[in-house]
Amino acid sequence: MDAKPALLMLAAASALLSACGDAEEGRAGIRAVGSSTVYPFAKVVAETFARSYPEYSSPVIEAIGSGAGIALFCGGIGPDTPDFAHASRRMKKSEFETCTANGVNAITEIQVGLDGIAFASARDGITIALTPEIVYRALAANPYGGEQTASNWSDIDPSLPDLPILVYGPPSTSGTRDALKELVLAVGCEAGPLPDGLSEEEEDRICTEVRADGAFVEQGEQDNLIVQKIESNPNTIGVFGYSYLEENLDKLQGLTMNGVAPTYDNIASFAYPGARPLYVYVKNDHVGAIPGMVEYLQVWRDNWTAEGPLAKVGLVANPAEKMTEMDAAISSRPALTPADFQ
Repeated sequence: MDAKPALLMLAAASALLSACGDAEEGRAGIRAVGSSTVYPFAKVVAETFARSYPEYSSPVIEAIGSGAGIALFCGGIGPDTPDFAHASRRMKKSEFETCTANGVNAITEIQVGLDGIAFASARDGITIALTPEIVYRALAANPYGGEQTASNWSDIDPSLPDLPILVYGPPSTSGTRDALKELVLAVGCEAGPLPDGLSEEEEDRICTEVRADGAFVEQGEQDNLIVQKIESNPNTIGVFGYSYLEENLDKLQGLTMNGVAPTYDNIASFAYPGARPLYVYVKNDHVGAIPGMVEYLQVWRDNWTAEGPLAKVGLVANPAEKMTEMDAAISSRPALTPADFQ
């Protein structure tokens, strides 16, 4: 881009952001959008921020899904766009390129902790020792390229319960759905033979497309709805972030994956196959224009330890080395580059 157009774009963005400091002219408070999994932690951070910094407006936190949140975040810079995106999976290369195309060029990635994609049922409900292959055979639209014929769990393996397959889970916009595909379905797909001569796109569809015949039911971005559904029907299974399981252990039981239970320690050590990082993306062009962004990040850092308030609501703390790295990233806010997506 020529220097003059670039300067004009920067000047326009600065003009937009200058309005943010005046509540009458623009937005004065922090706006963060994205993952429903990150939402409970972000809510605690926002409430702590409001108490600690009463001179700033309370942050607005919206749970709309990782993909939808990143899309809004990458829409541009200015008071009508979010300052932070929360995600339960890493930003994709294509999303980063969209950000860049829209002038969002300075993005810092903060891994705020870990979570697990948990499978659970009611405390007195169905119990299955799951594996990625079992989940894939139960939920894939076309398992191993064939027709999906499994109605009951016992259709997959006679040793499994002779009960209908009914799983409540996240929608396609959710990072939890992405984790289900990448950490469980794709792994289960690798366990069996695929047709020869498949293109990469065809293989991805066979391995990650979820059946749409009623055996898998999307429950939107509110994971508490899934908890309610499986609590009311003991023969169903729910898929959501580990924090929702921990919050509802009086009502639910976690199901093992490869013989490993979804617990704090198993996620922290990555022994549990569904363990995954959680992220906050920072729009650095808004720092200094939207009041309190630096302080908001500081509240995350002050509360994400294994003994901190976020652990009490289900966040699994980063390993020590990663935590040190993220402490530094909050201070220096390094910008992502194309090389980070290679």
